[in-house]
Amino acid sequence: MSYLQLLLLFFSAFLGGTAVFLFKGGNHKLLKIVLAFSGAYLFGITVLHLIPDAYHGDDNLVGVFILIGFIFQIVLEQFSDGIEHGHIHKHGHDHAFPFGIMVSLCLHAFLEGMPIAEGHQHELVFGIALHHIPASFALGSVLLAHNQSKSRIVFFIVLFALMAPAGYLLSNALSNGGIGNLQQYFNRIMGVVIGIFLHISTTILFESSADHKFNLRKMIAVLLGIGIALAGFLL
Repeated sequence: MSYLQLLLLFFSAFLGGTAVFLFKGGNHKLLKIVLAFSGAYLFGITVLHLIPDAYHGDDNLVGVFILIGFIFQIVLEQFSDGIEHGHIHKHGHDHAFPFGIMVSLCLHAFLEGMPIAEGHQHELVFGIALHHIPASFALGSVLLAHNQSKSRIVFFIVLFALMAPAGYLLSNALSNGGIGNLQQYFNRIMGVVIGIFLHISTTILFESSADHKFNLRKMIAVLLGIGIALAGFLL
């Protein structure tokens, strides 16, 4: 994996989060389109690349860990308020720092970076980077709503932006057998990540429009996301 890809992961989240200082209105149509596209793209990559790769080998428990990852993401969202989907919730003028949101979102991003070490880097890096733009923007909005200072907001956005590259670095060490003898469990770790990706991507697709209805622009974004993932698979 090149340094440019790591920088893309970092700056997509960083710029998405710091954009909250520029766009303070409540209607962010472009971000919703990006969210729909990234959700479809992540779903396509998961089905076409990650699931087949995870089932290589003789481990019959991969499906169990996919379910664990799916349920784990549901638990995370009890603390994150669905920020992973780009949802922005109003919290009034509460000065308390949203620790639950920050911790769960960072853990989510860390786990998302882990599959990159197992190939299909370009597809995954692009998909995760797109996904983190609205997620980071939502995080910045929540921090603003909790009356955090600008310097603290930037600090926590940087912390969030570092999580996906850190997940890649740990995953790369595991896949190369650099940490103990954990390489034999790598497919199970990927199963957890696949479960998370399935939950995130399908939730984005179902909730990207009011009343679960797609307008023409979002339908085009979804079809484009799936189409690009499919083209990368076939070509």
